[in-house]
Amino acid sequence: MSNVARVAGQAANTLVKPLNVEEVFSTYLYTGNGTSQTITNGIDLDGEGGLVWTKWRGISNNHVVNDTERGALKSIYTNGTGAEVTSGNNAVSSFLSDGFTYTDNGSGYDIASWTFRKAPKFFDVVTYTGDGTTNHTVSHSLNSEVGFLVVKSLSSGSWYAYHRGANGGTNPDQYVLFLNGTNAEANFNYFDVTTTSFTLKNANANVSGQNYVAYLFAHNDGDGEFGPNGDADIIKCGSYTGAGATDVDVDLGFEPQWVLIKKSSASGDQWLMLDNMRGTVTGGNDNRLFANLSNNEAANDYLEFTSTGFKITGTSGDVATSGETYIYIAIRRGPMGIPESASEVFEIDTRGSTGDGNAPELRSPFPVDWVLYPQNKNAVGDKIRVHTRLTGNKVMYTSTTGSENALLDGSEWNYNNGFGYATNTDANDLGWMWRRAPNYFDVVAYTGNGTAGRTVSHNLGVAPEMVWLKARNQTYEWAVHHKDVGFSNILYLNLNLAEASNPYFISASSDTDFTTGYSGLTSAYSNQSGTNYIAYLFASLAGVSKVGSYTGNGSSQTIDCGFNSGARFVLIKCSNDTGDWNIFDTERGIVAGNDSRLTLNTTDPELTSYDAIDPSSSGFIVNTAISDINDSGQTYIFYAIA
Repeated sequence: MSNVARVAGQAANTLVKPLNVEEVFSTYLYTGNGTSQTITNGIDLDGEGGLVWTKWRGISNNHVVNDTERGALKSIYTNGTGAEVTSGNNAVSSFLSDGFTYTDNGSGYDIASWTFRKAPKFFDVVTYTGDGTTNHTVSHSLNSEVGFLVVKSLSSGSWYAYHRGANGGTNPDQYVLFLNGTNAEANFNYFDVTTTSFTLKNANANVSGQNYVAYLFAHNDGDGEFGPNGDADIIKCGSYTGAGATDVDVDLGFEPQWVLIKKSSASGDQWLMLDNMRGTVTGGNDNRLFANLSNNEAANDYLEFTSTGFKITGTSGDVATSGETYIYIAIRRGPMGIPESASEVFEIDTRGSTGDGNAPELRSPFPVDWVLYPQNKNAVGDKIRVHTRLTGNKVMYTSTTGSENALLDGSEWNYNNGFGYATNTDANDLGWMWRRAPNYFDVVAYTGNGTAGRTVSHNLGVAPEMVWLKARNQTYEWAVHHKDVGFSNILYLNLNLAEASNPYFISASSDTDFTTGYSGLTSAYSNQSGTNYIAYLFASLAGVSKVGSYTGNGSSQTIDCGFNSGARFVLIKCSNDTGDWNIFDTERGIVAGNDSRLTLNTTDPELTSYDAIDPSSSGFIVNTAISDINDSGQTYIFYAIA
């Protein structure tokens, strides 16, 4: 559907599906193959138009910008003033209905791409020919406030930029920045910007006879028309004041996935580019590129993405000089659409069995946010590792109280199709992989403040029915809340104990936050001052996942999860008595016979001597009287994925 038709349908209040952010923006990472390569990122560039921005990450090379208005193979570079180049080398050769084709890329080089689709209230591309006047007006189709506008002559010349946060947001039209340089904002009247056009007030951006391209980024301020309900913002262009070594929280109203930041009040610092695919790490270094430099990617601690915005945590002049003003563009994290099938958000893989040795070792059809990774399932040891995109190359183990540690074996998040190691081919390794998505699963990292009744924001979209919570820098237990043990009780993922009374852990939850317990020692599991936590939030989603409980009958019973083709993953724990946290999956076998099971709370190898669980189209069948599966009269909690 075209932009015009979609907007008209929304205005007429007809049943037109609003756009989600994943339909208009993508960060896609790939490795060059030396020839032509098709990147399938789900963005319709052929029908709707837009921009593709690419950068080789590991070497010094230009930031290449291609757009549908100028056409394939026509490149300009954000890190210079050079003229447009028409070349079959390192450029977009075709714009597709679900991505683009990139031609003659460097074999073996890691490449980052960012795709912006044209859409009202998000992004637009226009071209024009200069006429040398001081009041040349150019129409655009954002139909909303312009947050950021950048203009480039297709002959040589600077990238002239307008930002609504220039001069602290006061008369920003009177100030200009330069995307290709480190200059501070200059008090030159270049633009007059409206919701439907911009007027060129300075001949430098309007030389007679020269051709120009302009990229326009919207600013949503409670007026976005995105997401399942058509009422969500997905892009913000604002400013903040640096505070040196003191953290600064920037409230966007959403969790971002991509930001561009520039000090505007003083010169000397770069246009910083960060995104969650290359790695913007909570409690670690972030992989950065500079839009105005050809430099290769490097790492430094700049900021953290939060559930409501971003927090400046580093002291670099690129983000934090005290008293200086910084402008930014921020784009919302996706997906915003509620999953319609479990295959969109959950995968099990044992890539080691193929022996191909290629990265990533564990493959999935989606970008992975969280992995439970049983390392060598047949050996004794702390095997079930916990990996989280938010925390980068850090690991914890479900069977211990240990704090997180940096990995030494090179785990990688640099893929849109999985997680893992470039050369590991051990067939005994496997991974259970989750993608964050509304009404299904979310992850939140936060620091405790020791205050009673502290609320922690999340983006699950519904009240979580199960929460796993772990202190990252302390040796506390893995604390678990489950809806069927209630807010007054607690379970421990690393122990086989029955539920215990603890009203101080999580005392309430909603579709936007959960509330932690009292201050002091009683809040150690969820809100001790200065302690860093990570929370994993799970919910039941019809046909996709189920958080529930059942009473054992000592023989056999079907657990109906509302699925159509059975459960691929099942976690079971006896809640009113001792019992292990048992995991079954279809990759290792949920069959009418003995099943392979692993336990989160032990270091035991895989156990295959019991017929504990059988397949059922509606969910799964428990059919043994062993105490931690189906003992008569006992209560069991479970989590299942279709």
